[in-house]
Formats: sequence, structure tokens, C-alpha cells
Amino acid sequence: MDTFKRLDVEKRERILDAAAGEFACHGFHKASVNRIVGAIGIAKGSLFKYFGTKQGLFEYLFERALERVKAPLKEVRTKTEGQDFFLRLHAVAHAAAGFAVEHPRAYRIYLKMLFQEDFPLRDRVLQALRDEFADFLGPMVDAAVEAGELRADVPRDAVVFHIQAVIDRLLQGAQVPGLDGGLDFSAPGALAERLDEQLCIIRYGLAAKEQQ
Repeated sequence: MDTFKRLDVEKRERILDAAAGEFACHGFHKASVNRIVGAIGIAKGSLFKYFGTKQGLFEYLFERALERVKAPLKEVRTKTEGQDFFLRLHAVAHAAAGFAVEHPRAYRIYLKMLFQEDFPLRDRVLQALRDEFADFLGPMVDAAVEAGELRADVPRDAVVFHIQAVIDRLLQGAQVPGLDGGLDFSAPGALAERLDEQLCIIRYGLAAKEQQ
């Protein structure tokens, strides 16, 4: 890995870009190292020197994508600190949706991993994503309950699970035919509108009575 990090930025990005496209198109098992190196014009041995194995390459891509999605979410959380919980949730949810739209290959890799049980590292990667979301959203939920903005009778883990499940399922519906639940995602801006609808439902289900 140190050898890879010593490459110039342009070459690193070309390698990772080709790998992301291959995994997004073919999943893990059918992804071809030969196609990756052929697309960028390097020796197959060089790729293995950089990452060890195809799985090592995938792990590197995952860690990179995770850092990329965490950065804007943390920025939003910091900028909205002290605001109403549902305003903060709106900003966080739209930032998460924005990542999926702006990085479609990373999101397609996630979908393939989600629906393919034999995807290597599947359980560990999905658990890492769930843990990151819980660590991120949990303190926001605690602060909102303490401020009287959220119902105190709903367990924190249940609130986090529900919010994560709604956002995740909506993004899947926008990308996977047959999972749209009858919602229309075809028009420009439709994803943002559908997301706002779901956030409204969350608000009236979780808000303390005086906040409704």
C-alpha cells in the first residue's frame, strides 16, 4: 500500500477510477483485474504489488468511499449544531442523497454488495456502515430528546434504525427498478421531493407533541 501512495496523484486516481468502474459494473467476483490494468495500461503485477489481492483493492476503495461520505456529513452536523433536530436531519439526509447522486459508481458497488450474499467482507462492511451512521446520528438524537424535540419513549437505537432504513430504502428505490414502491423518481428534483416527503413522515412520527 505504501508503494501505491507514493505514486503521483493522477496515476493513483486513474487506477482507482478504473477499479471503481469495474466493481460497479461487474460486482466483486466477476470483476476482472485484467480489464482494470488493460484500461489504464499497467502491468497486472503492479496492481498486486500495490494492493496484494483483488480483495485488498476493494477494501481500499471501500475505505476511501467511507471517508468521502463521512466528510460532508460531519460538515453538515457541525454547521447545523444548535438548530432544530429536524432541520439538521433534513440537511444530513440531503447530504447523504447527494453523495449517492454525485458518486454513482460507489453507490452501485454498495447495492451489489447489499444484494449479493457471497460478496466478500459483506457483513463486515455493512456493519461498519451501520456503526458509522449510529455513531454519527446517535448524539444528535440524544440532544434532541434532551431538548424536548423528540419523543423520549422511543429507544435511541430504534430511532437511528428507522431513519437509516428510510433514507437507505428511498435511495434504493431511486436506483433499482421495482424497488420504487410506486413513487415517481423520473422528473428532475424528484429524489429531493420524495426525500422531503419521507422526512415529513418521520417528523410527525417522532416529534414530541409540542413540536408537531
